[in-house]
Amino acid sequence: MKKNFRILAAVMTAAVLLSFTGCGSSSSSSGSGEASASGETSSASASGETSSEAITVGILQLSEHDALDKCRQGFLDYLAENGYTDGENIVFDYQNAQGDQSNLKTISQQFVNNEYDYLVGISTPATQSLATETQDIPVIGTAITSFEAAGLVESNEEPGGNVSGVNDETPIADQMALLKEIIPDAQSVGIMYNSSEVNSQVQAETAQAEAEKLGLTVEVSTVTGSNDVAQAVETMAEKVDVIYLPTDNTFASTMATVGQISETKQIPVIVGEAGMCENGGLATVGLDFYQLGLQTGEFAKKVFEGGDISTMPVEYPKTNNITVNKDIAEKIGIEIPQSVLDKADYIIENGETVAVEK
Repeated sequence: MKKNFRILAAVMTAAVLLSFTGCGSSSSSSGSGEASASGETSSASASGETSSEAITVGILQLSEHDALDKCRQGFLDYLAENGYTDGENIVFDYQNAQGDQSNLKTISQQFVNNEYDYLVGISTPATQSLATETQDIPVIGTAITSFEAAGLVESNEEPGGNVSGVNDETPIADQMALLKEIIPDAQSVGIMYNSSEVNSQVQAETAQAEAEKLGLTVEVSTVTGSNDVAQAVETMAEKVDVIYLPTDNTFASTMATVGQISETKQIPVIVGEAGMCENGGLATVGLDFYQLGLQTGEFAKKVFEGGDISTMPVEYPKTNNITVNKDIAEKIGIEIPQSVLDKADYIIENGETVAVEK
């Protein structure tokens, strides 16, 4: 492959993709993980100062929301801190599909046509889209609940193809136990997710099984897009004692709306990760997506330095934390048990997330 062509392609991708309605920002991201809102490439790439031997990496993110943004930030930060300087020995082309399937396909095809050295998918749909377009370029996936269920690998232990990475499997049994500890009188739970997201379906099925083990009656409701969220949550709030949301991209990107309904309907919402908790959820036991991004950066570094992705097992999150939103609890009239506060890792109060000293 011709390195100079690939570097030129990294600069040209933004202009090409801007012709497609709804596509997200395009940039050569800085080492700190900040993408240009204007869609312009960094000065080093645009001026032609980049080394002809620079690694080229296309990063495709499904949509903008707290979890995925933190994951990307951690990924870029890890690489920057470990010798990969954007515009010098590596060039990033970051694209956001704004939750649109046609954008995912268009961007994936452009990345492959540009012959980038490596591709990174942030979310299940983004990684699936990249994997559909190439069986040759290594695809590093992250923020994926099940690589196997998504058809991305032959097995987590032996991927067997050009895709592997880091999943975002959450401790759903612990989340359900936390739900019962905070709301011991709850008799019913509404599980909600986007039916088109494989990762969400997997979590929802697990959540239903775990809830039923605890004697909870389960109501399941799905949406097909963000426009369905408000009505679906309002309807569910009339049926159940508490709502549970997995790490679903559609609900994560609309948590402000969910939080407003939670307050109006006085319905607690247990969520799949800390970012969703910060934006309207009551509590969670979940992973830190910035840490997930750091772990993904570490995985990518191994691939960049000669690792065979077909033999690199899918990795699991290394840590999970309990986050409690006391602001939401006060608004909906829930008293968080001291037993939960005592073991919480982070408490959200007066709009700030504070780490609990232990």
